Amino acid sequence: MHERWMRYTRRYEGLNVFPYTCPTGHLTIGYGHNLEHGISKEAAEFILQQDLDAARTAVSRRFAWWQKLNEVRQFVLVDMCFNMGLAKLTTFKKMLHALKQQDYQAAAREMLDSRWAGQVGHRAQELASMMKTGEYYD
Repeated sequence: MHERWMRYTRRYEGLNVFPYTCPTGHLTIGYGHNLEHGISKEAAEFILQQDLDAARTAVSRRFAWWQKLNEVRQFVLVDMCFNMGLAKLTTFKKMLHALKQQDYQAAAREMLDSRWAGQVGHRAQELASMMKTGEYYD
């Protein structure tokens, strides 16, 4: 792709990082991307990476003890943050307290004893298993 083409189009389209309705009535984002056409798998993968990075940053900043967890348990918190947001994750006070105490069985129980677990079903079961064992669920 020619950088000149992109530069020209950027100048006239303008960047909108939030969805908006264009003058012709189409839901649009970015530099005039019509969302009604969807996005490419590559774009979706890029967005997922950015969103997981943002969740990781939020969790690591909010919970100083997070660094002491193994990779799998870190991922569980990041995935929960990605799924429901940091504000909602912080309401899991008993689970977070158990994690600080390295009581992974209790943390897993608290994860499953929540409305969130009922909403996400099997995902919660897998994450709780990962929290309990410290190993990825396969």
